[in-house]
Amino acid sequence: MKNNSKNKVRYSSKVALILGLIITTTFILVLLFYIPSHKPTLTSSKNTAYNLYSNDSQYELVLALQTAFIYNAKHIGPSVVNLSRVYEIKDRETVYMPMADKEIWFSTIKFWFNKIFREKKYVSETIGSGIIINNSGYILTNYHVIKNREKILIRLSDKRTFFAKVVGSDPLTDLAVLKIFSFRNLPHPSFKTSRKVEVGQWVMAIGNPYGLQGSVTVGVISGISRSGLGITTHEDFIQTDAFIHLGNSGGPLIDLDGNIIGINTSAVAVGSGIGFAMPINMAMRIVEELIENGDVARGWIGINIQGMTPEIAASFNMPNTKNGVLVNSVQDHAPAKAGGMVRGDIVIQYDGKKVLDSKTFKYMVAGTLVGKKVPIKIIRDGHEKRLLVTIGKLNS
Repeated sequence: MKNNSKNKVRYSSKVALILGLIITTTFILVLLFYIPSHKPTLTSSKNTAYNLYSNDSQYELVLALQTAFIYNAKHIGPSVVNLSRVYEIKDRETVYMPMADKEIWFSTIKFWFNKIFREKKYVSETIGSGIIINNSGYILTNYHVIKNREKILIRLSDKRTFFAKVVGSDPLTDLAVLKIFSFRNLPHPSFKTSRKVEVGQWVMAIGNPYGLQGSVTVGVISGISRSGLGITTHEDFIQTDAFIHLGNSGGPLIDLDGNIIGINTSAVAVGSGIGFAMPINMAMRIVEELIENGDVARGWIGINIQGMTPEIAASFNMPNTKNGVLVNSVQDHAPAKAGGMVRGDIVIQYDGKKVLDSKTFKYMVAGTLVGKKVPIKIIRDGHEKRLLVTIGKLNS
């Protein structure tokens, strides 16, 4: 009996040992086949956490676009300033209200005492944006932003504030130049000549919509050379879908290279996504004249015109005439009248250059030096005629 018991114990031990070896072997095989022998490597993308597109070949291009936006916001943003109007709060005690006859002397003394010694309270309200153009403190903005404003407060991105002086303005292009004085350096961009502006090009607008200083919107150029909008007299706008909100007027429109290509001027309507900017090349020509002279001297001859149409050409028995402008009226004592121009003349050439349309003709005259004698070729009664007109001055 004792031998049988010992045999059973030995048998159980062998079975347990075999089962243990099987379990151990199975565990080792699981480790070898299902658990990787090295740590997983991350992709080279900066934003790898929970990013499903980090391995996409186009992802780096998107990151590069984002980097350009960030760079421009950091480097151009500080030169964009907030323009505010400042006005004094008048409380009821500043209004003289005499009491009964026996108290008139007391109320009069009290009124004048309060008026002289009381602490004045002022409020500032954002009216637009501007861009510092050089370290001398000159600031470019829109004319409609500062129109009829007596006190204009300039607030920089570093919280410094200055009262600005109006150097000059040009309502015909809706541009104005202000000036502030500071002992410290002022941030300003380098106005490099930008590449050709093209439809579809990425742009950024920086400004102070609703008083939110340094706000950035992004979009593309939707159109170029827009005119006939009724925004200004001389129009050659860049159209963009980068939002230009209330308060963005006067701020810069920037390309991806950090070049300022325009000055944001107007939006069609709130939330429409259609905004317009004055081309920077045109704006800087105006700035130079405003800084030097305080206004812009433009050529003027004193006529009202309209573009040629097939109907107008047919009425003058000139069906093949497509270019030129029709003179609707000539102002009294104007250079055009002194040069012999009359109503009904068709201007086809100005200073040796072909007149294509009314827009081109207006720019030709406006850009001519005041006092210059300009040959103008017209058609009158079916015959060509050459006039010589001395260009007058049209002030801003």
